[in-house]
Amino acid sequence: MIDQNLIVYKFQSLYHILEELSSNLNFTIVKSENENALNNQVKVLNNYIIITKSKNLNFQKVICIDNLPLNIFKLIEKINVSFLKSQFNEQSQVKINDYTIDLNSREIISKNKKLKLTEKEIETIIHLSKNKEPVSVNELQKNVWSYQSDIETHTVETHIYRLRKKISTAFDDNAFIISKKNGYQII
Repeated sequence: MIDQNLIVYKFQSLYHILEELSSNLNFTIVKSENENALNNQVKVLNNYIIITKSKNLNFQKVICIDNLPLNIFKLIEKINVSFLKSQFNEQSQVKINDYTIDLNSREIISKNKKLKLTEKEIETIIHLSKNKEPVSVNELQKNVWSYQSDIETHTVETHIYRLRKKISTAFDDNAFIISKKNGYQII
């Protein structure tokens, strides 16, 4: 299991309560009393959530507690759900060069531009990106489309052509998928 770290930011009383319960929790509790310490902890810790009373904290993974008193069991449940959501979101992001593919929303994203993709387009991109050498049409037919290599079809070429056109139009990138004499490649 991946280490989960709850950073308690400027909330001493909650830190002490959670510290007392720490043997029954599935996350590590880290105290942070100032912005410099918080920034350093965020840089070092991979899987974290910040819990605070401060509403104007400029981080993505923050639970803000502004309604006191609170039920500690509901709070722990909320923390655990936040860790699950964070883990799910991180696992659904595939980084390829300057692009991020969001597997949940089936989008490719670059420089605040998004493009919807089909499932086969995503499978094709991921398969190409995992290979350092050009991938042949036969290999794509077999591994992405589950076709036998002796069947005469232009499915792969057609899909690659359309996918390259979509990416070129959306991101002005004509070199995302390149053609080589022995297949296609993402460099």
